[in-house]
Amino acid sequence: MQKTLKNKILLIFIFQLFFQFTSAQKPQKLNAVEIYNQIQKLNFLGSVLYIAAHPDDENTRLISYLSNEKKARTAYLSLTRGDGGQNLIGPELRELLGVIRTQELIEARKIDGGEQFFSRANDFGFSKNPDETFEIWDREKVLADVVWTIRKFQPDVIINRFDHRTSGTTHGHHTASAILSNESFKLSNNPKRFPEQLKWLSPWQPKRLFFNTSVNFYGSQEKFDQADKSKLISLETGVYYPELGKSNQEIAALSRSNHKSQGFGSTGSRGKETEYLELINGEKLNNNSNLFDGIDTSWNRVKGGKAIGELLSQIESQYNFSNPSASIPDLIKLYQMIVSLDENHWKPIKLEELKTIIASCTGLYLEAVSNVQQATPGSTIKLRLEAINRSAVPMELSSINIFPNQKNSVLNKPLNNNIAEKNSIDLELPENLEYSQPYWLKDKGTIGMYLVSEQENIGIPDIIRDVKIQFNIKINDVNIPFERNVVYKYNDKVKGEMYNYLDIIPEVSTRILDQISFFNDGKTKKMAVQVKAGKDNIDGSVQLELGDNWQVSPATIAFNLDKKESEKTVYFDVTPPENPSEITAKSNVIINNKKLEKEQFIINYEHISKQQVLMPAEAKFKKLDLKITNERIGYIMGAGDEVPECLSQMGYTVSLLTPEEINARSLTNFDVIITGIRAYNTLPGLKNRQHLLLEFVKKGKTLIVQYNTPDGNIPNNIAPYPLTISQDRVTDENAAVEFLVPNHAVLNYPNQITPKDFKGWTQEQGLYYPNEFDAAFTPIFSSHDKGETPKKGALLIATYGKGQYIYTGLSLFRELPMGVSGAYRLMANMIALKTTESVNPE
Repeated sequence: MQKTLKNKILLIFIFQLFFQFTSAQKPQKLNAVEIYNQIQKLNFLGSVLYIAAHPDDENTRLISYLSNEKKARTAYLSLTRGDGGQNLIGPELRELLGVIRTQELIEARKIDGGEQFFSRANDFGFSKNPDETFEIWDREKVLADVVWTIRKFQPDVIINRFDHRTSGTTHGHHTASAILSNESFKLSNNPKRFPEQLKWLSPWQPKRLFFNTSVNFYGSQEKFDQADKSKLISLETGVYYPELGKSNQEIAALSRSNHKSQGFGSTGSRGKETEYLELINGEKLNNNSNLFDGIDTSWNRVKGGKAIGELLSQIESQYNFSNPSASIPDLIKLYQMIVSLDENHWKPIKLEELKTIIASCTGLYLEAVSNVQQATPGSTIKLRLEAINRSAVPMELSSINIFPNQKNSVLNKPLNNNIAEKNSIDLELPENLEYSQPYWLKDKGTIGMYLVSEQENIGIPDIIRDVKIQFNIKINDVNIPFERNVVYKYNDKVKGEMYNYLDIIPEVSTRILDQISFFNDGKTKKMAVQVKAGKDNIDGSVQLELGDNWQVSPATIAFNLDKKESEKTVYFDVTPPENPSEITAKSNVIINNKKLEKEQFIINYEHISKQQVLMPAEAKFKKLDLKITNERIGYIMGAGDEVPECLSQMGYTVSLLTPEEINARSLTNFDVIITGIRAYNTLPGLKNRQHLLLEFVKKGKTLIVQYNTPDGNIPNNIAPYPLTISQDRVTDENAAVEFLVPNHAVLNYPNQITPKDFKGWTQEQGLYYPNEFDAAFTPIFSSHDKGETPKKGALLIATYGKGQYIYTGLSLFRELPMGVSGAYRLMANMIALKTTESVNPE
């Protein structure tokens, strides 16, 4: 009974994983060459797991080579989803950025042929060493997730992107990923470690563990060329695939270029290229160019599999590129042989691969299309089903199964060559149907860990979608089930046929329009709360929950929304208490005695699938000791951030500027110009306007430059005096801050800045501080991470002409949206600096 349960759950998981990964918004349609490559892959039973810390850490050249040249089942385990990074394509940060980067990895794997896994570790930001990382991650849980992935994927070979022996030389998450992988190599085969996993999986021992070294780990190409490589394994990955018309590097570049939020567009190369691997653990190789040396990667490794391998070799040798359907009789026979195996790992994997091949050989197209893109639990949607066989192979649509209803409908409709069988059905969605959302964000986690309650979900890359149709197709008297997620499609006049998944949404979503609101004058303010209908004819009431002596009137406001997607904004009078106070306000809706309290975020970029994220409908209300002056601010947006909105909430007049809009005349409209994070990195035209910005300062105004990374786009005149941007940063947001110039105006006007203003910072204090700067600059702060020397480049101020130039690496782009009071007070002082006289140190 226990084995049967384990097999059943594993089979469900494999189905789930396969369809979450391969079911793109657009249907998969393989050409004859791609089918042939999949047949070859079907006859290879070896697997490699690549392990690193973040999205974009993976070596796409190696993943592509192993998947496409060696035909190995290849996967990438990224311990995090990349929440802690920056975003070059939009304003999303934190969890929303993690959703984007998750999808970017999924799209990358579709190109290089790999699969994707994650752990529950959260990317909390840069970490300088693994000890710091493990203070925030729950080490035991992340270790358990790595072991879970190894037991589930059953790799013959594991490859680490990073070196577990070099603490402090790279991002702490990087080294931590290698440390955990190294520990897991033998732990995964120990039934006494994480025995709770054995309900679903069995212990597994990989054969080898490697470290994928490269030029970067040696410091320079010259050092790498001179290094002794006799103990390294070399793989010639510069392969050209004539049937695809691409080199391995070109495929890898296309994959890499999906990391658009991180600006990792890559240009493909051609010619010989070598990847080097160092054996860290496991069996030695006799052949230093074959990772699978001594490992049986044929069907012989599966009991009863020899005949399957022989038949596959025959199918491959007789494959007809002009008529792939000629292979169907043998492919159906092969399907029956695999189904009859008494095996629970390779069997479900290879069955799904084979079903894709069978469908592709016959041009079998199966689709379930909803009449709406969003639907609520308990509602009824109309589905349009299409099944068409575009080959001479006789087949029949015997029945369909509808999930999650578990309903079966017998059809017994013949699928004749190139004649579509179309059906329409009404699908009543269950009242208890889960909303479509990233499962790892469903429950609130910690700063270092996502909370995933269901063990079997850990590692699944994508949203788990429950609404799907199983088409049961009979070919040569053999019934084969094909699952398809329900999609919504429409025609765009410019882009043509467009697909989205069906999303299950709340009956009503709500949001507080201003995510941060200030009540510093003590007066009552009208706060806007929006409700949005997920279906027609919604009646209910909305309320604003406050606390700590804050007052709200009225207690509730009734609303009626006639049409789905219609919105209504209601207003509450909110009065703060007399004393300074900060609260988290919550908006919730009551309909039919049901409480709904989710804000809906839609992430929609062309290079990834459209995503719905549901988060608590919350905002921060603050009555602070915050004073501002009356400056007009021009903001030059670089990489996405929310600073302009925060400045507007403080009471400033803020205008967004592009480099093209900067000229001597336009600058007269402003008192202060602020450049957004990485503005000089992301806006090539900005350096051509830099002389105008410096002239703006010279005439008596203020320029505030937020952090940039050191690259070739930084102009020599980014500052009026010499300044060198470095990799220096302070990752400990709680690091003690020393005030180097206590009497400087930036610390005193209009707000008195004290060490208390650095309490409650999030993720990091600052990054990419200048480490060399002219004596004309006054460093304001000094702080450092544990065991390091003081860093003085967090905030540098210089008088230039009649005005003030400010460069800051402080992570204000994180602190302001998170409502950190001290960050607001300091920003107000920086903005006010031009109206004061700076006090320089004695």
